[in-house]
Amino acid sequence: MSGAYVAEGVRRRVAEAAFRRCGYCQTHEEVVGYALHIEHILSLAAGGTSSEENLWLACFVCNNAKGTQTSGRDPETGISFLLFNPRTQSWGEHFAWSTDGTEVVGMSPVGRATVLALQLNTPLRREARRRWVAVGWHPPAVRPIGD
Repeated sequence: MSGAYVAEGVRRRVAEAAFRRCGYCQTHEEVVGYALHIEHILSLAAGGTSSEENLWLACFVCNNAKGTQTSGRDPETGISFLLFNPRTQSWGEHFAWSTDGTEVVGMSPVGRATVLALQLNTPLRREARRRWVAVGWHPPAVRPIGD
């Protein structure tokens, strides 16, 4: 969360709305074994606020990789797009799981730019997912916003 106070009630509502999963890689906090971070979708450094509408859950790895980035390049077109907004956009419209469940596949320019910018498929992350798939913890079902 990086220095901004977020009231406990807001923190709880954000966690519940996110189903206690990272908005980017969809990893559940029970799988990683720690409470996920409250992430500023538009970072404070980029002019974002700590209002509930600008907050979502993110795992440490996604939150750290995102940092203050607000956009990224689609590797197919080379065009810059705003990164995926887990509060207002549907994960299933921009991403899918690879057949083996170990990679996040960008299905749109926003999805592809986000996969690249947040390094969603590093070898270590793919290996962790491979192990989670083997024990039936992964991939999580995709839930539409507001479900």
